[in-house]
Amino acid sequence: MKIYDLFISHAWKYNNEYYRLEELLKEYSYFNFRNYSVPEHDPLDFNSVRELVQKLDEQIRESSIVLVIGGMYCNYRKWIKKEIEIAKKYNKPILLIEPYGCNRIPNDVEINANKIVKWNTKSIVEAIRELVN
Repeated sequence: MKIYDLFISHAWKYNNEYYRLEELLKEYSYFNFRNYSVPEHDPLDFNSVRELVQKLDEQIRESSIVLVIGGMYCNYRKWIKKEIEIAKKYNKPILLIEPYGCNRIPNDVEINANKIVKWNTKSIVEAIRELVN
């Protein structure tokens, strides 16, 4: 069975959405993945912003796809833009996930997404399979 290498863009302030998405994907039948994200419980070791960007670059380079949770963009625009930039550098598809109650997705995220789905496990998994295969 194929194993998908995922990088889930998120901010530690929004850990609940990140962990909820990770759990939904783990529970989905016949879907295996490795998580190249940087959760709060397993942070990157870095000494400067430049080094952090380099380490994010490595994580994204190893992944097959970048998932962006749309609702946190406004407060973390700089980092999400950087992650999108890195994904594009390596021709990684970008899947934008609209969380519940999200009425507006910023235009610069939307135009860089290869696909946009609602917060629905089946839709997310199908989109990952479509974009990676």
